[in-house]
Amino acid sequence: MPFEPGEVVAPGDPRIVLEGQWGHQPGVAITVNSGSRISFSFAGERLQLLFDTTGLTVAPHLWITIDDGEPKLQLVEHPVIELSAPDGRHQVEVVVKDVNEHVNRWNPPFECAVVFAGMVLDVNSRLRLSGRPGGPRLEFYGDSITQGVLALSTHPESEGADGTASYAYLTARAFGATSYQVGFGRQGILRPGNGDVPPGMESFGWNFAGSPAERVEPSDVVVINLGVNDETLAPQQYADFVRRVRSAYPGTTIVSLTPFSGKHADAIKSAVKSLDDPNVVLVDSTGWITEADTTDGVHPSVPGHAKIADHLITALETHTSLRRRS
Repeated sequence: MPFEPGEVVAPGDPRIVLEGQWGHQPGVAITVNSGSRISFSFAGERLQLLFDTTGLTVAPHLWITIDDGEPKLQLVEHPVIELSAPDGRHQVEVVVKDVNEHVNRWNPPFECAVVFAGMVLDVNSRLRLSGRPGGPRLEFYGDSITQGVLALSTHPESEGADGTASYAYLTARAFGATSYQVGFGRQGILRPGNGDVPPGMESFGWNFAGSPAERVEPSDVVVINLGVNDETLAPQQYADFVRRVRSAYPGTTIVSLTPFSGKHADAIKSAVKSLDDPNVVLVDSTGWITEADTTDGVHPSVPGHAKIADHLITALETHTSLRRRS
């Protein structure tokens, strides 16, 4: 039976929940970050997700889950992705598995990005109002590890990456949190990331070039896991980045998580001490994982990310008011 279009729904419709770092432009919502999510519920059988793929040279990877089914991999190669299910009420989650780090994803027009243009419902389907997320709000700022690069395998492109395997994604889910998972491969505090992404000092506070990251309300906890890609990092330079975060969120707990390799750990410890800020917490990740917990000696495997998440969840329960969801 051919798809018979009914209601057209814009990406900013209140019945659609966007989670993560999304920039809004007329008619579209854009994310360049793995781990970002789209969720909604509908009654009926069929609908079409709409994407703007103009100019993309590499297709972003999505996981799409309907109800309690297994996530299905979907590459955004075409402007329309059709979803179908038995007639009834359904919950849909669309999670960004990976936005490729090796092509431009910072300066519009993008070579890889998820440009969500809303949806078209079948004439017999209806979009339902979903409850807004009620849990805490977490933000993660990191590099390829936070992005989930090489988590699945040593394949250097999106095939080997999965933002939903990342320790950041797992930690947020454990707390039932709304999550802003911002990870850029190769990026440091001072070092630019792949894909035309500027250094952490310059990219913080932006969804992508020209799109300020606007929060309706401050986050409860911000986790920083940057520094391993910086060749050199002085305590003052790291402290300046934390001050930049603090200026955006005056009352938020900031967690400085040392790189899992231990690189620059002493500089980061000195920086945190120099800040003399009771709401900046140092979490030392020494010994959380070993080389056996990686796919390439550096990037955590899926079990490696799970180990990191277990440690981080415990640390956040110890140092903040967060409590894992029962």
